[in-house]
Formats: sequence, structure tokens, C-alpha cells
Amino acid sequence: SSLKSLPSSSHRGKPSSTMHLSTLFLLALAPLQTNAFAPQPLATPRVNAAVQSSTSLQMGPPKPNIVLQETYGEGSRKYRRTVYTHNEWVKHRSSDRFIRNLSSIFNSGVYKSLSREVLATTVVASFIVAWNGLTGGYTDLDGVQHEALINFLPMLTLPLTPFTLLSPSLGLLLVFRTNTSYGRWDEARKFWGLNINHTRDLNRMATAWYGHDGIPIDPTTRAEDLRQVSLFTWAFVRSMKRHLSPPDEDEAAFVQELNARLNPSQAGAIVAAVHRPNRALYDLSVAIDRLPMHFMRKNEINKNLSIFEDTLGGSERLLSSPVPLFYTRHTARFLSTWLLLLPFAMYDPFKGSWNHVAEIPAIALASVFLFGIEELATQLEEPFTILPMQGFCDKIGANCDEIVSWRGQGLDDNEVVIQDNIEAMAPSR
Repeated sequence: SSLKSLPSSSHRGKPSSTMHLSTLFLLALAPLQTNAFAPQPLATPRVNAAVQSSTSLQMGPPKPNIVLQETYGEGSRKYRRTVYTHNEWVKHRSSDRFIRNLSSIFNSGVYKSLSREVLATTVVASFIVAWNGLTGGYTDLDGVQHEALINFLPMLTLPLTPFTLLSPSLGLLLVFRTNTSYGRWDEARKFWGLNINHTRDLNRMATAWYGHDGIPIDPTTRAEDLRQVSLFTWAFVRSMKRHLSPPDEDEAAFVQELNARLNPSQAGAIVAAVHRPNRALYDLSVAIDRLPMHFMRKNEINKNLSIFEDTLGGSERLLSSPVPLFYTRHTARFLSTWLLLLPFAMYDPFKGSWNHVAEIPAIALASVFLFGIEELATQLEEPFTILPMQGFCDKIGANCDEIVSWRGQGLDDNEVVIQDNIEAMAPSR
């Protein structure tokens, strides 16, 4: 801290344009109060007046009649399970994306989650401006400069140099934090991509290779055998989704879906298992072993099951092992201390504004964006509750059911197949 005094002579002048900008910033930040974001114990939940989504999956930002507490924090994670189609990509890269994103800044669930942190740094900045005005002098609304009201206490300031020197280190910490968290999300998404690819591969081979050595195939038996393969393929990925999801969110739906698609004994065995994905994978192995085909072909099919074990184990690793906690804590402490002390160093650089008041919105804005980087990393670190796993499971189930419905070995007319292939490969005229 250093003691600073202002000239004792008074003079008249007009407030600078910076004062008007500062006033606008303060008005814009006025809605950012803590009670606007903290969950309230209301008897009747408040809801947002938005249009009900037509999809049964919870994807994208919260739109339809959503309880206020679910617009940010843990409650909002289920609305971040976005699945893009061509229409979403067109909107994503549209030329008005910057205006659209800026206009929705106060509706951002990430920024709402940071309300207490931003409020803390803004309060510190406001206190610094008020304190230094009392101890170092101030300018009234008419532009008249007054001496300090409390001249026996020092002004609160810090040099800007330490913050300048520490900025690269803080930037490296935040970059590593976000890159590591995104890498975890990307790895989890690739695991589910492997599940999608190899469930299709497994059912395709089972359908095409069913039967061997010219043994007559009973269509009814074949349909039931392949149906079991398809069902247990879906049961595995659905059990894996439940295994990686919070119990209070997915348990009831999981039991209901299993009972709807499997017979009671099969569904009960999976639900009662300590490790449900392993039980479903075992049932799938048994279903494959019962297929009438050469053992070499069964070995090829079973290679997919080993891949399923790898994706399951890798997902469990991500769920149970966060980024080392000492790194996360050090980054959070570094960032918090840096931003809480920054108002002391930013007082002098804003001397061109009326009573240095422009420091307050500047600190608030810097806090939103820097705390936001750390918040993004924290949200990405556990990827499964923001991945559309239910959509993946539904897609896998539908694809597998379709594949096993096709005619396979010994049931296709070779001449018809050859003719269909020739027509498909022929150039359009």
C-alpha cells in the first residue's frame, strides 16, 4: 500500500466519456446478484417460458418448462448432451454466431455458476474504489475535486508488475487444465464411437455367417437366435450407460427399459448383478456361442467383445480418476488469489475514468472470462454426464435390430444379390 494525495486546489470540469461507459457497465451488471442464481426453496418451482422440445432426448440448452435450478450447475448438465445434424452445423458456423453468442451471455449456465466468484472480485474492486476515494480524494458529479475525508489512512494499491510477471504462469496452468479436460472428454467420446462401430460389426457378422456346412436353417430358430444377439448387444451398452451415470438419474429408467425388452429372468439377472455391464457381456458371449457357425468365425465375432471390455475399462478409469487434485486445487487457488488482488493493482491504470470507477466493470468482466476458463475445464473433466449416452444406446439398439432382420448365409438368392450389386455400382445415366 502507498499513501497518495491529490492537489488541494479545486477546479471545475466535465466528467469524461469514460464515466458514461462505466455507468452503462454497472447497469448491465446490476442483474448479476447472488440471489438470482442461488437455488431457492420455493414451494412451486419457477420455470422458464420457452417452447417444449419435440425430442424425447434431453439435448442442447434447456428450453422447455425447465425448473430454474436446472439452468446452471449440476442440473444443467443433462441439457449439454448435444447431438448435431446438418441443420445444427449450418447454425453453428453461421455468420451471426458472434452476435448470437454475445446476446445470450447473461443466459449462460457457465457464467451463472460463477456468480459468487464474480461477485467477490467485484465487491473487492468496489471497496478499493470507495476506500481510495475516501483516503485519497474524490471528484463529485459536478467535476469538483475534493480532498480526502480520511487523511490519516493510506490508499490501497499494489504495483502491476507482479501480476504481469505471473500472467504467463497462470495462462500455462489454465491451458494445461483445459487441454487435459478436453482430452478426457474426447477419449470418452471415442470409447462410445468404438461401441457403436463394433456393435454393428458384431451383428453384421452374426447375421451373415449364421449356419455352416450346408445344414438346413430353420428361419424361426435363426430369427430368435439373432434376436438374442441383438438384445444382449443393446443390453451391454445400456448397462454401461447406467454404470457411468448417476443412480438417481438413470436407475428407474434402466430397470424399466430392461424389463420392456428382455424377458423377466434375463432382465432380473442383469439388474441383480454387482457389475451389470459384465453380466450383460457374459450373456452376449453365451448368445454368440449358441450360434450354429464355424468356431473360427465365432472367434472373429468374439474379438468385438474384447474391445467392449477395453472401452468399459477405459471409461471406468476416466470416471474414477480425475485430474490430480493437487493440480486442480493449485490452479483454483492461483486464479482466485490473482483475481482477488488484481483490483489493488488496477486502480491507477483507471485514473482516466471518473473516480477510477471503470475498474469495477473491468474486474467483473475479467473475472467472468478467467473463472469461466477454469469452470469449462471442470465441467469437461467428467465427460459422461454431458455425453448423449442414451442417444447412443437407442441408436445401437435400432441398428442392431435392423441388421439381424436381414437375410443371411443360406437364405439369400445369389443371383438376386449379384444383380442388386451390379445395379448399385452402375453409373447413373
